[in-house]
Amino acid sequence: MLDIKQLTDYLNNILLDTPIAKSSAKNDYCPNGLQVEGKSEIKNIVTGVSASLELINAAIKLNADAIIVHHGFFWKSESLCITNIKKNRIKALLDNNISLYAYHLPLDINPDIGNNRMLGEHLEIFNNITELNNLNNSNILDGLIYQGDIKGDIKHKSGMLFDDFENHLFKYLDHKPLAIKANDDPIKKVAWCTGAGQNFITEAYEAGITTFLSGEISEQTVHQAKEMGVNYFACGHHATERYGVKALSDKLNGDNLNINVKFIDLYIPV
Repeated sequence: MLDIKQLTDYLNNILLDTPIAKSSAKNDYCPNGLQVEGKSEIKNIVTGVSASLELINAAIKLNADAIIVHHGFFWKSESLCITNIKKNRIKALLDNNISLYAYHLPLDINPDIGNNRMLGEHLEIFNNITELNNLNNSNILDGLIYQGDIKGDIKHKSGMLFDDFENHLFKYLDHKPLAIKANDDPIKKVAWCTGAGQNFITEAYEAGITTFLSGEISEQTVHQAKEMGVNYFACGHHATERYGVKALSDKLNGDNLNINVKFIDLYIPV
């Protein structure tokens, strides 16, 4: 069992205690760390991608003392008023004395358990998984874009066929990607950014990479992909961002903290 300060310090040490993580938190769209304070002693924790009422209710049924998510509350673009669905979510937490922790960009960029790193690992198709560095845009945080080489043992001749790569994504993410074919070359190297990272297709193109995947797609992304000759795969915001918080859950369970952590993967079709 941990007290709330111990859990807060533990999570912040992993996700916030580096210069780049502090920079990401400072420039993020929401506060990172403890967002809603609950009981002082924590034994049971539920984790998930987003702090929806469905996840909160599932945590209540499991007698959770805390919830840890990637998408929490208090986004800069939303109203500050505690009304409607925000009221219902926060009321459910307070009525049941459950703490809510959220880590957005710091969880995306973490080099060990971040969404981008873990998506690459989960797909089991890449060698040399690294950050895409040396970008012209100095406003892009380190760790927001990753790259990897297709493994030699699963290549078709000099690369991987477009349809084979699309089918591999479907199999491993359990989510059918929306695929935009923009060139006929075998796929050798891929860059990616989870979630709403579709605009980073430009950085992939500038780095000479001709296949890019993310979670979402915009109308303009189709034009960009075709005109730059970069294959694009929109694999689902939720589907691409499950693996960081799951890796965090596994770490919490494996660090002999005398707590129980359960990752709940709610089905989200986008």
